[in-house]
Amino acid sequence: MAEKILITGGAGFIGSNFIHYILRERSNVEVMNMDMLTYAGNLENLTSIENKYDSRYSFSKVDIRDEKEVRAVFEEFKPDIVLNFAAESHVDRSIHSALPFVSSNVLGTQLLLDESRRNKVKRYIQISTDEVYGSLGAEGKFREDTPLAPNSPYAASKTAGDLMVRAAFETFGMPVLTTRCSNNYGPYQFPEKLIPLMISNAMTDQALPIYGDGLNVRDWLHVDDHCSAIMSVMEKGKDGEVYNIGGNNEKANIEIVKTILDALNKPESLIQYVKDRPGHDRRYAIDAGKIENELSWTPKIEFKTGMKSTINWYIDNQEWWQRVKSGAYRDYYKNHYNIEMK
Repeated sequence: MAEKILITGGAGFIGSNFIHYILRERSNVEVMNMDMLTYAGNLENLTSIENKYDSRYSFSKVDIRDEKEVRAVFEEFKPDIVLNFAAESHVDRSIHSALPFVSSNVLGTQLLLDESRRNKVKRYIQISTDEVYGSLGAEGKFREDTPLAPNSPYAASKTAGDLMVRAAFETFGMPVLTTRCSNNYGPYQFPEKLIPLMISNAMTDQALPIYGDGLNVRDWLHVDDHCSAIMSVMEKGKDGEVYNIGGNNEKANIEIVKTILDALNKPESLIQYVKDRPGHDRRYAIDAGKIENELSWTPKIEFKTGMKSTINWYIDNQEWWQRVKSGAYRDYYKNHYNIEMK
């Protein structure tokens, strides 16, 4: 009998990649994608899934904050496992307005936990972020026992959601797990994030806006490696535990941008430094020793290889990101960076 997996936020970047991954890697699963289709949710990410796995994949347009609709999905689909990818996730947007982040990332998480407990799901997995730990200095890495110290409204809302997951385990003994990943890159990423924004702008000779001095450091993880790690946690993780997932690829933002310009044979004169955002964390780095030692997971995709394939994907899928960058996104881009798009 097929295992039923409910994935929230499955039309977003990481969620859609995970749906591709699990349907490809596991033949004995049925997947329900529950997504509100906000600005970053794009069903075009899953067109090939609908064509190839139509008998094992279904979609329901539901807001995770709507108790009635969420309950209806649980009662109809009867999931064995719930993976919560759904989240408002862009730090800049959270600075402009934090309320949507609190609503989705805290209230939405709690509603999912309530329904998961009511329906006695076998596993609930919270997909979180290393940003809940705050910022690092020049040395050290985030461990699972690093104190939570979020510095942006987005990170604070994710932290609150993580704590509700912890409370569900401590209070009710729910079979919950939390993963906290470093910065992801790969196909289908919404082009307000650093790598797809820089690739698409460079391809069209637009300015490349870089915050501050460009020396903020992130640990980069290819989304396929992230998906394999989540699968390991789902199948082998211990209830109540947190698992950090990192790529062992610390890079400064400006290094990433120059790598993209070099690959596309574009001039560095496209770089435009802009005012740094408030509370901009200086450095993130993940210690993934726990998931490596306990679940035998390690990242497989080297950064050079992953970046090459990612850049090629955006070259080959220009219609995808051109549609995403049209309309309301253009207004947001202009208002946020004060740069006119051509």
